[in-house]
Amino acid sequence: MGRKKSKARVIEQVEITGTADKGRSVGRDRDGQVIFVEHVAPGDILDVIVVRKRKGIMEGVPKSFYKYSEHRIAPFCEHFGICGGCKWQHITYKAQLMHKELVVKNALRRIAKIQPKEFCPILAAEKTAYYRNKIEFTFSNKRWLTRFEIAGGKSNYKNVLGFHRPAAFDKIVDIQHCFLQSEPSNHIRNTIREIALEQELSFFDIKEKKGFLRNMLLRITTLGQVMLIISFHYEDVEMRTNLLDELLRRVPGIDSVYYCINGKGNDFMLDLPLELYKGTEWIEEMLGDVRFRIGPKSFFQTNTRQAVRLFDVVKDFAQLSGRENVYDLYTGIGSIGLYLAKDCKQIVGIEEIGPAIEDAKINAALNNFENTVFYAGDVKDILTHEFADKHGKPDVLITDPPRAGMHPKVVQMLLQLEAPKIVYVSCNPATQARDLLLLKEKYSLEKIRPVDMFPHTHHIETVALLHLKE
Repeated sequence: MGRKKSKARVIEQVEITGTADKGRSVGRDRDGQVIFVEHVAPGDILDVIVVRKRKGIMEGVPKSFYKYSEHRIAPFCEHFGICGGCKWQHITYKAQLMHKELVVKNALRRIAKIQPKEFCPILAAEKTAYYRNKIEFTFSNKRWLTRFEIAGGKSNYKNVLGFHRPAAFDKIVDIQHCFLQSEPSNHIRNTIREIALEQELSFFDIKEKKGFLRNMLLRITTLGQVMLIISFHYEDVEMRTNLLDELLRRVPGIDSVYYCINGKGNDFMLDLPLELYKGTEWIEEMLGDVRFRIGPKSFFQTNTRQAVRLFDVVKDFAQLSGRENVYDLYTGIGSIGLYLAKDCKQIVGIEEIGPAIEDAKINAALNNFENTVFYAGDVKDILTHEFADKHGKPDVLITDPPRAGMHPKVVQMLLQLEAPKIVYVSCNPATQARDLLLLKEKYSLEKIRPVDMFPHTHHIETVALLHLKE
């Protein structure tokens, strides 16, 4: 006999009080135990079905509502709640900003145990839709089905092009219109799907590891330049050529077309040789008055317009006079450093990813900046006393680490360097707060400003200004 399934636990009348990581919201049961719930909004009161419990933390889904939050609105995308992106579309943008501010304030209080002298209001995005310059889609021969479609007996064997459904790695949500990237993004994606179906090309089956079409990546800059990269599972010159030529005939405005052959077990393309099929080797973008060349493997800020406003916050906090020696840690392609180069004496950038540093050097030359120097390597290994002796002690140190924050060795080196001013840019308030706790041994937190780079998501950037204590 099979094991009898235990009845799912239901917690009644949970009040949702805030937001949490991964787009979820948080509430408590009557005993004060925390429960994370998907697809709800702060202010909702509802019964919750517990789907997972570990280490004393519960996760659940809505069962029935007693009261809806006053912050709820109708989502504008037909794929909301299915594709896994833009998880806060059902909350007003004003409420999104309020809760993102709270996330930063709570991290400072609970983790850093510090109060800034000034907490600047969150910088809202001027565009809350069509703001991404880069986006990736996946081909699949299996479509994600809703519960209603499953109940209706529909088959999921259908060639589709769209996004991975969370927790369903082998099924793709077929996307007709996405509000993340401006046109011609939707036109290009839908045209590629149309041509592929007409030419009877096979879409990838991730379980069986077969099929011709695998992934596509689109970059569209604010200058209107377009780069397309398509990943094929195996090489077939005739099929590849027929697809790309017909696409360029129907959509003639694509500036750069690359392709790669990916026979690996994962979808990642940027570790593979990318072949230029037609057009230019790169496209161009502007951040303020600084021009950047972006190649197929370049890392670049995903929200161009809001990146300019983020960098303006950095510039405002740095208060450069033109005489400063500025260190730019985790510089990427040098975007922040190059944005500030004309306002200081020297930019010294360090980045672990070698190709990004090559891009930084190209873009420095493109803008005729002769006061920049860039190094490839791990910041914890490159940033030493000998390095500072060679390039001079920094007057302003800018650090923009990945989500994991700075390595402890880097934090200790910053304490030893004693730059008069540190501007700390972060995409993770929790790890930034952890680092600020260590830095407050010698630094005071003068001010901090959250910046919303990704509307309708839980992601948040922050810029913090630290002064060396007298």
